[in-house]
Formats: sequence, C-alpha cells, structure tokens
Amino acid sequence: MHRVVFNQKGGVGKSTISCNLAAISAARGLKTLVIDLDVQGNSTHYLLGQKVADQDRTLARFFKDTLGLSLFGKGQDEGLNAVIHETPYPNLYIAPSHPELEPLQGRLESRYKIYKLREALETLSGFDRVFIDTPPVLNFYSRSALIAARRCLIPFDCDAFSREALYNLLAVIAEIKADHNDGLMLEGIIVNQYQSRASLPQKLVEELLAEGHPVLDTRISPSVKVRESHSESKPLLYYAPDHKLSSEFQALFDELET
Repeated sequence: MHRVVFNQKGGVGKSTISCNLAAISAARGLKTLVIDLDVQGNSTHYLLGQKVADQDRTLARFFKDTLGLSLFGKGQDEGLNAVIHETPYPNLYIAPSHPELEPLQGRLESRYKIYKLREALETLSGFDRVFIDTPPVLNFYSRSALIAARRCLIPFDCDAFSREALYNLLAVIAEIKADHNDGLMLEGIIVNQYQSRASLPQKLVEELLAEGHPVLDTRISPSVKVRESHSESKPLLYYAPDHKLSSEFQALFDELET
C-alpha cells in the first residue's frame, strides 16, 4: 500500500502525519517505509534525529541515477534500495531527503523522469506500507509522488484559506488521476489541529461533509506534544504513548486500515 500525504499549503502537518502513521504501522508489525521528498527534510530529521549530509545516501542519489549522474557511477541498478536507512524504531525505514533535490528538478523535468519513482516502487519488495511525504508546493516531486501512490491523504488545518486551497488540491488530484495514474484514490481528508470547542473548525468540517468530501472521522487535536516530539526526534507513539494525541493517531491509522 503506497500512500502520499499531499497539500500545497505549508504548516498543515504533512511530515507529522506521515511519520506518526508510519511509526504506528511499523509498531503493528508492518514493514514500513517513509519517502521524504521535501527538500526541508523534516521527516528525515524526525525519524533519524539528524539530516543526512552525504547526498549519495539520499533520494538525491536515486534521482541522479535516473539521469545517469550517480556519483562515481555507483548504484545504477539498486534503485531505492541504495538509499533506504533503518530508523531507531523496529520495522520503520526511511529514504531521506537532501537539499540537492532542489537544483535537480529542472533536469528531471526536462528529461521527463516523472514516472521513475512509480517504477522504483513497483519493483521494490519487502515493504508492507509506504508513506510519501511531499513538499508544500506542486512541483516535480509532489507530482512524482501522486503518480507513484495508490492513495492520497490531504491534511486540512481548519481555516478559510485551507478550504479554498482544498478545492485546488482536489482539481490537481483529479487531473493526475485522469492523465497519469488512474489507480489514484483520494483516501481521505485529515482534519488536523482541530479545536472541538471553536465554532469555525466545526463549521468548516460540517460544510465539507455537506459537500460530500471524504472527511475522515478521526480528528487530530492541537498540542505542544507535537513540537516536543519533533525536537526529540521521536514519533508520538514513542515520545508520549499515553497522550491523547497518540491515541488519536492510532485511531486514524485504524480508520485507514479498516
């Protein structure tokens, strides 16, 4: 199962959602991979405790291989396997990001390498679940992720700007599905940083439901524990297993897997 977590708006919790769902998946005994396509590398830092300085051990190497630009000619036939790292958590792995992804975009687009991630995932064996974290912009990497995935999750952080952006996202997903990936399904909209006692979040969610959008039942609450877990580089399942937020993420995972 390949899932992409996608939103063109920054700060909506893509990395937090990707990593915490992946950590729960791994803890449930599923061998799980996170692919960090955001050049900021937040998922990489969250799961490894640091960013990976050696670009030859990151997704920059994978994409350079598709251009025939691999350093020293290494790894031409290894695909994603060459850049997958174990994390400190059982069954949880990551293909880390690197800043070098940014300048590679132009060459990748001009050489039409948009399908290479999908091809690599189709031949990658041994993983039960894959979560793809995307940059907060529609670019080569987010399009590659949408083409490679089977299911798409959209974080929604309950403000009027997010609602307007959501309609654009839905159009993008529909276009990718029509032109490049007919197997892509919008699995659900994840309501993140939901304040149950505030009127605006309730109103926005009710309106989305009334319009027939696939809003998931589980709501993720705002909490300082998220920032603390980022700082400690520990998913909530390990940082604060008894906290309400950990329970919400587990409920979200169960909802998706049902």
